Amino acid sequence: MKLMNQPQPKIQLSTTPEYREAYANSVQIRVNLWDFFLLFGLVNQTAADAVSIANFQGIYLSPQQAKALLNVLQQNVTQYETAFGEIKLEPHAGPGGAGGTGGTGEVVQ
Repeated sequence: MKLMNQPQPKIQLSTTPEYREAYANSVQIRVNLWDFFLLFGLVNQTAADAVSIANFQGIYLSPQQAKALLNVLQQNVTQYETAFGEIKLEPHAGPGGAGGTGGTGEVVQ
């Protein structure tokens, strides 16, 4: 049976008392069979050869939500680059990819 022209559900957004916004320039990802774990933090270059990462929030996603997030991020990055130009990624220095003062995108499994 094909699903045709089903009305979209009305979505009501609200925030809980625990809601907060924060800036992160580090995201580490851990993956297992059941979920994806995104660990957000702040990178601080403490010396020319030393970087510290202060993690402040971890979020678990189902594989389905991780894939949906991937699709939404790809669409938004494409739109951003169309409007403002290509986003350049800094080279990652050293193990774990925590180089420079830019963000990290390391994958930890």
